[in-house]
Amino acid sequence: MSFSAVVVAAGAGLRAGPGEPKAWRMLGSRPVIRWSVEGLLSAGAREVVVVVARDRLTQVDEALEGLEGWRAVTGGRTRADSVQAGLAAITAGRNQPILVHDAARPFVTRDHVDRLLAALDLADGAVPALPVPDTLKRGEGLVDETVSREGLWRAQTPQAFRFGRLKAAYRRWPTGEEPTDDAAVVERAGGSVAMIPGDPMLMKLTWPADFLMAEQLAASRRLIRMGQGIDAHRFGPGDVVWLCGIRIEHDLGLVGHSDADCGLHALTDAVLGAIAEGDIGAHFPPSDPRWKGASSDQFLTHAVKLATAKGARILNADVTLICERPKIGPHRDAMRQRIAELLRLPVDRVSVKATTTEGMGFTGREEGLMAQAIVSVETPL
Repeated sequence: MSFSAVVVAAGAGLRAGPGEPKAWRMLGSRPVIRWSVEGLLSAGAREVVVVVARDRLTQVDEALEGLEGWRAVTGGRTRADSVQAGLAAITAGRNQPILVHDAARPFVTRDHVDRLLAALDLADGAVPALPVPDTLKRGEGLVDETVSREGLWRAQTPQAFRFGRLKAAYRRWPTGEEPTDDAAVVERAGGSVAMIPGDPMLMKLTWPADFLMAEQLAASRRLIRMGQGIDAHRFGPGDVVWLCGIRIEHDLGLVGHSDADCGLHALTDAVLGAIAEGDIGAHFPPSDPRWKGASSDQFLTHAVKLATAKGARILNADVTLICERPKIGPHRDAMRQRIAELLRLPVDRVSVKATTTEGMGFTGREEGLMAQAIVSVETPL
């Protein structure tokens, strides 16, 4: 089912201790806010509106670089103001589902979203909720009374609603009062809100200790996948060879529909393989005249964008070039640097190696050359 989402990230997060507001802190080598936005996009969101403080508009572009399907708006003084600013930017129809999510709950998954959307068939809203397991006390310093926990639940986010119903409920909310969550706004307006089983993984990062636990959980929420690519081109007339994005003067050229860059073609297939998105020919058919003589940079860039859209993060790349000539050594550093730029990696995570076949086979006879590439990526479970 198609849905839109608002991610609220405009708060200061003071209880998390000194430092950046919690949505902007690093968790498992990426900002907390990226986890939440990636989770919703991976779950099928058609649009995600991210609500941030005005002074974070530039930072959110950096935090969400490479993701598609989101845009940022400026939040308000309170959480309710920020939610309404996000709703104002949503393009959904009145009856379309809308999810509202706190950026500080980074581990949202497709399963959470699917169960919330299914619950909207029976109610105006739906929230994930966990029963309160602890004995409850009321008082300050000394206990005034023990409160029964029977029938009490801890509400989590994301929370799901019909778009028109939530906007109308906010219009009816009394001025000067601050709702504790969006479900309370719909409840006050007479709407029904269903509770679905919550998930401890939907923990909210509130206190410094929460980040220590979240780091351990983050490691368990990522999967390392590998992709391999192989490409070969024969030599033909020409005086330039392109390899790994670098122009090399040579007494022959490489024959191919594009610029015949074996290194980048193998890398492209490796990235596509790691995210199970087919091969380079499926995305850039040799029969398509648009790619005649095209720079292979754009093929690899396309594969990287697909990986990023899936929530994948490229970890490293290893390329082996198999040829008698041209000599790779003088160009190795430039190749590594260019690949690092295209993959958005530090250069120390890129390896370029060269070998020969000792005069054997088509590479040994200098009829052509070949490239092999292996790429590792980290993806959400």
